[in-house]
Amino acid sequence: MGTLASELGSHAERLSGQPRVYVDANMPARLVAFMRAALQWDVLFVIEHDDLRRARDGEHYRLARQLRRTLITLDRDFLDDVAFPPALSPGVIVCSAADERILARLLHHIDDSVFRASSADPPLRGRKLWLTIDLVDNPDQ
Repeated sequence: MGTLASELGSHAERLSGQPRVYVDANMPARLVAFMRAALQWDVLFVIEHDDLRRARDGEHYRLARQLRRTLITLDRDFLDDVAFPPALSPGVIVCSAADERILARLLHHIDDSVFRASSADPPLRGRKLWLTIDLVDNPDQ
């Protein structure tokens, strides 16, 4: 018998129907609000949990997997396959963008091409994605 989270994780996924993500402390709160409101994601944001705010990266990686949530971060440390083995990955998306507006566009793309396009649960288990858009947003282009 596992923990309460591990036993209930798969049931929660089926009930919510929304992408379930685990967002670490380096993601701006406005983008977490965007994930929830605009993208309708079920977001566990570590800043909102006193016991998780200062947790080490390894603990976030472990908890995301245990809770069956895709880990979304700006922290490139998660790309280290020795420290964070892909085989143990809950699915990791490392994002990089020039500003929050571009990052919001990148998250919208992730919603369309990763979460809504996959029936896997979670869609990136055992894999990592590094998505970057480092161009300055120019409405004239």
